[in-house]
Amino acid sequence: MTDAVNDQLAHVVREHAGRLAASLIHVTGDFATAEDLVQDAVLAALRHWPVEGIPSRPDAWLFTVARRRALDLLRREQNYLTKLAQLQWPVQPEPDERLQLIFTCCHPALPRQAQIALTLRVVCGLTTAQIARAFLAHETTMAQRITRAKQKITQAAIPYRVPAADELGPRLSEVLAVIYLLFNEGYLSTAERAQAHDLVDDAEWLASLLDQLMPTEPEVAGLLALIRLHRARAAARFDADGNLVQLQHQDRSRWDSEAIEQAVRVLTRAAAQRRPGPYQLQAAIVACHAEAQRWEDTDWEQIVLLYDMLLHLEPSPVTRLHRTIALRFRSGPEPAMAELDLLASDLGHYHLYHATRADLLRDLGDPEAACAADRRALELTDNPAEQAVLQARIACAQRKESAR
Repeated sequence: MTDAVNDQLAHVVREHAGRLAASLIHVTGDFATAEDLVQDAVLAALRHWPVEGIPSRPDAWLFTVARRRALDLLRREQNYLTKLAQLQWPVQPEPDERLQLIFTCCHPALPRQAQIALTLRVVCGLTTAQIARAFLAHETTMAQRITRAKQKITQAAIPYRVPAADELGPRLSEVLAVIYLLFNEGYLSTAERAQAHDLVDDAEWLASLLDQLMPTEPEVAGLLALIRLHRARAAARFDADGNLVQLQHQDRSRWDSEAIEQAVRVLTRAAAQRRPGPYQLQAAIVACHAEAQRWEDTDWEQIVLLYDMLLHLEPSPVTRLHRTIALRFRSGPEPAMAELDLLASDLGHYHLYHATRADLLRDLGDPEAACAADRRALELTDNPAEQAVLQARIACAQRKESAR
């Protein structure tokens, strides 16, 4: 199959698997049973569709396969006739049923990794093998993780519903955090590859679905805008050899200007509700970069201000580090280094801390210490694209030293 066919197949499965799961949970009242039925249908689609083509009604096709499997299961139950009467096509789940599904998968009682795996399995329709490949994990390990998550839902009697108003804040935060982590893992993987397009696709799809289902939640729109702004410059992030290109060196003519404009409109819609949050502020920072025609046009004053607001809402050492990077370009290396020194105890084992320190040391005229900092950063990252950047910087420093 061509990449285009693979992408189309993945999109169709992703689009309909969540709806099917929501319908089946509504009918059967059993999360695990419905999830098994969906996976049977998805596996059948992955076997048949590449050969036979995607049917004109993929939703009906998937439902028919799930229904046949359900009949086998329901025949073993005394009340199968009642259940069978409810299993008639077409089933049209209410939009909030998919929302219920997302919130159930991302319940805070589940470990974060289990939330991600279960969301990919049930809402996105990925198989256990696909999820395991996405995270470079053993299929058996991933299957156990998903099984434990389903057991936890049953044992803890986690309800299949949208949280009540007084629960929505923290529960929504969990959902957004899962999508955000999924995007980060795909955009610049912590594993042994530069990026994973499939995870980025799933993260954007989930954020878009959530925005459709919860259009008045500004942080949902903020996260969607953030993902789309990052994706808008995807074509310029790597060179022809697959090497990571840092922001200041990217060819901005390759950025997707239309996608940037659309993302900014989403962000503007969120800001109009006057309920600022961390995802909106992060998106606004990326928008400052995306809207600058040249690196020299970057509004560093505005970016530092946005980081100050972000630190006020959600303080963290990593956010302070990113503010330090912006401070370097606004005020120079000396004040930036003074801020960076305050983060040594919190971020001493974080590669970006040492990479940033190397940049500042070079600015301050200490290439030997800068090279040592780059070496330490290299020890702390497993991402091949980041490793290549650091190795190139170290090699350049060594050539300069040899030339003296």
